[in-house]
Amino acid sequence: MWAEERHQRILSMLAANRQVNANDLADLLKVSRETVRRDLLNLEKNGQVNRVHGGAVLPEPRSEEPFRQRMTAQIRAKSEIARKAAGLIQPGQTILVDAGTTTAIFARELAKLSGVSVITNSLDIATTLQGAGKEVLLLGGRMVADVPATAGELTLSEIRRFQVDLCFSAPVAVHPIKGAFFYDLQEAEIAIAMAAQAQRSVILADQSKLGETSRVRSREVGEIDTLVTTRAAATEQIAAFRLAGVDVVT
Repeated sequence: MWAEERHQRILSMLAANRQVNANDLADLLKVSRETVRRDLLNLEKNGQVNRVHGGAVLPEPRSEEPFRQRMTAQIRAKSEIARKAAGLIQPGQTILVDAGTTTAIFARELAKLSGVSVITNSLDIATTLQGAGKEVLLLGGRMVADVPATAGELTLSEIRRFQVDLCFSAPVAVHPIKGAFFYDLQEAEIAIAMAAQAQRSVILADQSKLGETSRVRSREVGEIDTLVTTRAAATEQIAAFRLAGVDVVT
């Protein structure tokens, strides 16, 4: 039996029982316990199982804290990222920015720039820029429950009307092999649509999000042009993204 087939059998058993025993797996798959151990190691590396003594269990889904609570987390790191990201924008450019706590802080830096047109689905960003007298277009759509933003098919269709120079996205996780992730499907759909309309895609992520994954992938790593992160990010993490062809700004 090939490794991929064993992995599927293991995952099917976990889906039915929530946990599996290594000895039972060895008997069922007719392989050694060492082979089962390697299979579980590979599945754990891919985030599909959590190994426990004697076997494995399904990982608990990673939930997301409320938006306003996330606004107060990693403020210094997000402000550092916002300043660096603003430096990527040239006068006369048009940009798309998705809704998030990092991009909400990024808007404060955008408010200092001149000659930049901003298109966003974020009410916070639109309010910050409108208050500073900047040109901003708020995308229509259905209001999201937690995040102060618009989403849905109307928002997606409006995004597709534009061609822009840059898009800025703040996912909940970004991995040097697996790409960028959101916890919420609607937020991922917005990020995907924005990236498709931009010449360059920029990811904003503090060091706590690097090397992580979440529920919904919004971008393959090869689709990320630039990653803006903090100086506190580990050297090996930055090196891994650069090896994947991503331009990293710290």
